[in-house]
Amino acid sequence: MKLAMGITLAIPAFLIAGALQAADAPVVVTSIKPIHSLVSAIMDGVGKPELIVDGAASPHTYNLKPSNARALQQAKVIFWVGPGLEAFLEKPLESLGSDAIVARLDDAPGLVKLPFREGGAFEAHDDDADHDSASAEHDSASAEHGEAGHDHASDAHAHDEDGHHGFDTHLWLDPMNAKAMAAEITTTLVAADPANALTYEANAKALDDKLDALDKEVAATVAPVKDKPFVVFHDAYQYFEHRYHIRVAGSITVSPETIPGAERISEIHKKVGDLGATCVFAEPQFEPRLVNVVIEGTKAKSGVLDPEAATLPAGPDLYFSLMRGIADSMRNCLASA
Repeated sequence: MKLAMGITLAIPAFLIAGALQAADAPVVVTSIKPIHSLVSAIMDGVGKPELIVDGAASPHTYNLKPSNARALQQAKVIFWVGPGLEAFLEKPLESLGSDAIVARLDDAPGLVKLPFREGGAFEAHDDDADHDSASAEHDSASAEHGEAGHDHASDAHAHDEDGHHGFDTHLWLDPMNAKAMAAEITTTLVAADPANALTYEANAKALDDKLDALDKEVAATVAPVKDKPFVVFHDAYQYFEHRYHIRVAGSITVSPETIPGAERISEIHKKVGDLGATCVFAEPQFEPRLVNVVIEGTKAKSGVLDPEAATLPAGPDLYFSLMRGIADSMRNCLASA
């Protein structure tokens, strides 16, 4: 009888403790799906972060919604990459997010940043020595996660004369950069919510191990096709290129906000024809008709890459699905080209 009573009493106590933990969870807002995924994994068991750029939307073309504005006003912590990617957030964060801790992840210590490629020039990797040197430098800085990588990052914050940031902002497409951002996310959450510090730190350790395993998996997936050149819709894949030594021959456009003109399309069409059996990759959020024009009359095939996870459901597993999806798409298209 006493045992039965003890069990009965223990259940409400457990439920009450769980309810208190949920109530105590900080309101956390994230900008884009890849960042939301990393934050979700670290907050597992504490709470769920909110996401601004949801569904198939792109940060390149996003307009803030009233519900997003309310979330920013209520947030205790806000994570974003930075103004080079989510330009639409820069001014709202100054006003709506003024009471929150705002963590700009392109400032995370240990990040490796690659220069913004002006003009979308082809033959990015014609010089194999330069390519190998850049890749080796990237691997070394990623492994160190120390001050040298951070100094490089700091130098890249300056804007160039055209108003672009000096570095490519698709930082998450290298799992080593994802590890650096996850470390910064953990530090920020622990400072904002020390009561749940042990959970954040344990989750971060598990995530770090999973990212190491993912890195090896992606490398093995693309290894058979890494020497085959291909063309992408926009210049978003430098970090993937340098991490896995693949050969992007060029992009249809540098920035998806800029539709290429007839001369540019003609130039790319000729280049694709010269490459012969290759792949030209579209992206889910943007006009696929341009890819069809580029490959018309050539031996090239088309595929789809999703660098911002437009087609994937948000959550802690999204980052892994995103990276595997890119690797699988490259391998499948290029292996049959």
